[in-house]
This record gives sequence, C-alpha cells and structure tokens, in this order.
Amino acid sequence: MNWRWEYAFAAEEAARTASPAFLAEVERKAAELVRAAEALYVHGRGHQDVDPKGGDITVPGGMFRYQIVVRSERVYVVQLTYLGF
Repeated sequence: MNWRWEYAFAAEEAARTASPAFLAEVERKAAELVRAAEALYVHGRGHQDVDPKGGDITVPGGMFRYQIVVRSERVYVVQLTYLGF
C-alpha cells in the first residue's frame, strides 16, 4: 500500500505563510487520517464505490478541509484556514 497525504490546490500556497506550529498540527492530523483510511480501505486501488465525503478538522490556530480519494490512496488537504493565534 502506498497511502499518503498531500496538499492540493491553494492549500500548498497557504502552507507557505502559516506558522510552523499550526502546520505541525495539520500534518499530525493528516497522518492520522491516512492511517485510518489505510485501515478502512485495505484494497484502495481496487475500490469501486464512491469516495467518502471529506470534512473539516479544527486544530490549534485554525482548521483544514480534507478529501479522501480511495483509488489514488491519498488524503488531500484542500484548504487551510490559519487564524494566527
């Protein structure tokens, strides 16, 4: 299996200006999502159903929105909202 997470769309650009502590929390939660998706979708590349609905996760300093694409074995962070506190 090759499950990973990555930034998508404008989230990669937003990550360049966010604080390191905020990004560390985002990365920690994204890694948790990867482990959960890997356990739930053991045969990811052979998945024939609709991808699960994404969601929002609040972390200290802001939040992020993610989407799981099972056939690609990816968790995409599609939006970052850094509040600066």
